[in-house]
Formats: sequence, structure tokens, C-alpha cells
Amino acid sequence: MNETLQQKLRLLPDSPGCYQMKENGKIIYVGKAVNLKNRVRSYFHGRDHTPKVAAMVSHIDDFDIILCRTNLEALILECNLIKLYRPYYNILLKDDKHYPYIRLNPHEPFPRVYLARCQAPQDKARYFGPYIGATAVRDVLDTLRKLFPLRTCNLQFPLKAPKRPCVNYEIGRCLGPCGGKCTEAEYQAVVERVLSFLSGKYQDVTAGIRADMLAASNALQYEKAARLRDQLRDIEGLMQRQQAIQTSGAEQDVFALCQDGLDGMAQVLYIRAGKMVGGDSFPLPGEGQEDPGEVLFDFILQYYDERQPAREVLCPSLPGEIAEDLEAWLRQKRGGACTLAIPQRGDKRALTLLAEKNARDALEKRNAKKQVQYERTVGAVEALAQALGLENVPHRIEGYDISNTQGILSVASMVVFLDGAPAPKEYRHYRIKTVEGANDFASMNEVLSRRFRRAISDDPNERWPMPDLVLIDGGPEQLAFARKAMLDTGADVPMFGLAKRLEEIYLPNREEPILLDHHTPALHLIQRIRDEAHRFAITHHRGLREKQSVHSVLENIPGIGPNRRRALLQYFKSVKAIREATVEELQQPSGMTQKAAEAVYHWAHPAEDVPATQESN
Repeated sequence: MNETLQQKLRLLPDSPGCYQMKENGKIIYVGKAVNLKNRVRSYFHGRDHTPKVAAMVSHIDDFDIILCRTNLEALILECNLIKLYRPYYNILLKDDKHYPYIRLNPHEPFPRVYLARCQAPQDKARYFGPYIGATAVRDVLDTLRKLFPLRTCNLQFPLKAPKRPCVNYEIGRCLGPCGGKCTEAEYQAVVERVLSFLSGKYQDVTAGIRADMLAASNALQYEKAARLRDQLRDIEGLMQRQQAIQTSGAEQDVFALCQDGLDGMAQVLYIRAGKMVGGDSFPLPGEGQEDPGEVLFDFILQYYDERQPAREVLCPSLPGEIAEDLEAWLRQKRGGACTLAIPQRGDKRALTLLAEKNARDALEKRNAKKQVQYERTVGAVEALAQALGLENVPHRIEGYDISNTQGILSVASMVVFLDGAPAPKEYRHYRIKTVEGANDFASMNEVLSRRFRRAISDDPNERWPMPDLVLIDGGPEQLAFARKAMLDTGADVPMFGLAKRLEEIYLPNREEPILLDHHTPALHLIQRIRDEAHRFAITHHRGLREKQSVHSVLENIPGIGPNRRRALLQYFKSVKAIREATVEELQQPSGMTQKAAEAVYHWAHPAEDVPATQESN
């Protein structure tokens, strides 16, 4: 520890507050403590740290503290500081999306129901959710619009004068309040049924529809009965998509955490009106060995930063001294009653176990996905290095391809893979300048000569990084030409060719090709590089062809670039009008000079002399 740290540690007070750990003036961690003196000293005097804490402590060269009156104040301050500075060693949720809600404001005239991304803090509207995604919300909205004829337009009521109702009124999907087809009381009765439906009281709605269906059937109104039957089926289908887990009508957020020694995975289950309406998982990298209660506590703070808590929040465990402060903070965030529970038995305990099961499954899937990704990238590069007999595993692999149409508009592509993953920002196109006709060998020679001259350039602003391995699309002949071009520049980088017929790998100074198993990640990596180089070259070549086919006759005029061409066409509206204009008229568009106008006039009248303008006289 430096002298600054030692001095500050000696002066730490016995008070609640927040501390900010720093490295070179930058805040790398924010924490809160009931007793700053004991908590901050434990980082520097304790030895049984987890790897994450030990790594953080090794970077700390200074810290600041902010004193608070209560633990709740410290908790709120910690939240704000994390949001403001986003320190590296704090838990930071990468998922910044706003989960969708269904919004309905019963206090406005003729309200409508629609999707909303967040809840307004001082809003009197009713919100239902959050839903796990917009698709789930649209499913509910589609069902609502089939059942309840509420308006979907953006009209602001009351209207100055009645309007003609839209097609939704004609097909029975709207009561037509814009045209005075219903009273506000009639409309409000439908709104009450919508609120009941969204609150989970399906039985009331289905009972009413079933009674209406039977009445219509008894009155021989079979078409109306069929429509009601279809509505009943839609409601029952929506009910079946939501798994019932309780009958108490609870509104709960259930949290759980799973750790594997390296990373953590937090899980949230959403329960509304006693039914599970969705869930979500959040990866927590580097949190695999930290205290589960503290990790979950920090996660909940981040999670509710821009979300409203449910009436009841369930957790499997939390440090006892902070549970009360967290509950008070949740009440403050919700603006009303909110209970934090750590159940030990019963139905609520079963919910936390279900959330833990989901967290474990999400973590296993994430690890499996990471393993597959590793095998396709870094693992494939390591296998390729072994197959080619390379001493070092290549970091930067470049692939090249040539594209032309019977020797016209020849272009080349360079694609770059870093550690087995494509790096599109490093891709480059080349226009072939010195080769005429369809000569892929000479074209590749030119491209590689230009590329490696950039790699060994003395000018650091022009120098490109040297590749660790180069892939040439072709057999031994193409490889020989490419390698000679590279060696002539003074560079010497491992290079190999890939022949398309049998996917044979050719190495310099070796006659027999290497044949890899078609299921190996190394061959799949090579194929991806080759195909990406081919795609990149073809795309560029196609763009050049399209640009040439849409060639403007004005492009043949010396001194008339894109801006002047655009100005001429905008001013004269057609090429014919440009041909008929005088020199004085051609000077009127923005950016046109006398010299440029004379050039255009000479192009339009090649057999005539340019008439003298008033200025030249």
C-alpha cells in the first residue's frame, strides 16, 4: 500500500456510507457499508479474498468515501453512483432494453389499449406486465381486439366534430366513438371488462361470453353464436399459454442465482395474477465464486434501476443485515407496498427452487454455447495450426479472392479473421490496375505485392499489421504465384492454398496435399474464410457492374463531378434542357463556374465554338 492508502485507512470513521475504489483516478468499484472503517479495511488486511476481489485490490491505489446518516441512504447512493460511473468490478447488466407493458388509462375519454415500453412515474394509467417480449404483448392485444371493440386510432378526444368511423367499426372491431355511435357509458362498460380480463379474471369474461353464445343459439342467431364461440376459443387458448402456478392472484418477482465457479447466472420469474407470464436470465461474468447473497443483492439493485418492483419480491437468500434496507428501498422504488421475502418452505420456496432450476439450465446452455463458439474459433485455429505444422497459433488470418467478368472490372478481396472470428472492419477491396483480361495469377500477384508493401512500409500511418497466416483460394499454381509476390516484397509469412474440388490443402514446397476430415472445425474454419473472401469480392464486383450500367452521360464532361451533376439536374430537370442551355444559364446552378459552364456547353455542342460571355467580352 502507498502512503495515501495507509493515511486514509487510519482515518476511516465508524459510520455508514459509500466507498469508491480508484485506479489512476478512475473509479473501478463502488460499495456501501454499515461501518466504513471495518468494511474498507477488510479489503487490504484480509487474505481470504475471492479471485475477483483479489484482482480488484491489486489495482487500487486510492479510494474516497461519502458518509451517510442511515444504511438506506447509503444503499440509494450506491445505486446512483454505480449508474453514474459504471465501475468495472461492479455487477453491470448488459441488457438495457425496456420490457413491454400493456397500458390502458381508464380516466381519459374513450381510452385505448396499447403496448408501452415503460411506466410513467406519475401516470394514472393502468399497466399490465412486464411481458417477456413484444410478441407476447401482441398476442394478448390481438385477442383483446377480437373480444372487445375498443378503438385503436390516435385521435384526441373530445373531438371538435364527429368523424366518419373507420373500417374497424364496419367489421365490429370498434364501437365508433369518433362518429358518435356509442355513449361514453357504453364504452366504459367495455373498458371495465378489458381491465377485468387483463387482471386475470378470465372466468368472469368467459362466463359472460358463454351465456351470450347460448342465448344467441337459442334465438337461432347461429352466426353470432359462432363468433362468440371463436372468441371463447381465443381466450381459452391464451389461458393455456400461461401456466397457472398459484390461485391467490399474487403479483411476484422471483429471483434466483446459479454459480459454476467462474460465472454466475441470475434468473427472474414474473408472476402476475397468480400466473407465470414469463421469465428472463442475466449472465454475470466473473461472479462464480462470490458470496451468493451479495451477488444477488447487487443484481437486484441493478435490475430495478429502471423497473418497478412487484408487490412481492422472493429471493432464496440475502445477507440479513441488508434485507430490511433493501425492502425499504423497494417500497420507495414502487411508490407503495412491497414485501421482500426469503421463504424457507411452502409454495413460495417452491417458486425460488423453480427459478434456481431455470438459472442452472440457462447457465448450462450459455456454457455449452461458449464451448461451441470456442471450438469454431480459437479451437479451430489451434487445430489448423497443428494440421499445417505451424510453430505458433496464428492470431490474424487473411484470405484473398479475385472476381471479374471475362476480365472486365477485375477486383480482389482481402478478408481478415482474428482468433477464428471475422473482423469486417479489417476487410479491404482492391481494384486491379496493371492486369488486362482474365488473368487471376497476375491479379493475385499484384494484390499481394501491394498488400505486403503496406505491411513493411516505413511510414507508420500507412503500415498495416502483418498477417500470421494467408489463405489463397486455389491450388499449387495459384499458391506459387502468390508466395513469389510476397517474397519479392521482403515479407515471409506462412501461406497455404485451398483447392475447391476435394477441399485439398496445399503447402509451399510440398507436392502431396493435406486432406482434413470434413467434420473437423479446422476445415470448417478454412471454408468460412474462403467463402467470406469469395462473397466479399463478388459483392464489390456486382456493385461496380451496377454502377457502370447506370452511367450518366454527364460523367464524360471534364470538371463536372457528382455535386455539379446533381446541381445541374436539379436546376434543369433533364439532360435535354442542359443541352439546350446557354453558357450564362449553365452558370446559374450552385457550384457552377464559367469554366465549368463552357465545358458543359462544349460537350453539348461539340461542332460549335463556345460563344463569348458578357464577362469575357
